[in-house]
Amino acid sequence: MKKTKTLFKILFITVILIYVAYTFITQQKTINQYAENCEKLDAQIAEQKDYKEDLTKQKENTESEEFIETTAREKLDMYLPNEKVYTDTGF
Repeated sequence: MKKTKTLFKILFITVILIYVAYTFITQQKTINQYAENCEKLDAQIAEQKDYKEDLTKQKENTESEEFIETTAREKLDMYLPNEKVYTDTGF
């Protein structure tokens, strides 16, 4: 009878230790996934901040003569008066 109780206690403790180990391992995997997602999101945030800074610089630059002239030339095909434009049609 005493052997059975001792065996039962050892079995019970073993099952509990296995459960604790399994729970710890699964939680660690979840934590690692969250950390990885956090790093990805931090990278996206940094990328978007850089993009925002670029847009802010472009916004500040829109009123300059150089920007207006470049935009008119490239997007609207407008040129200064008496300016000759040559187009290379050869390959």
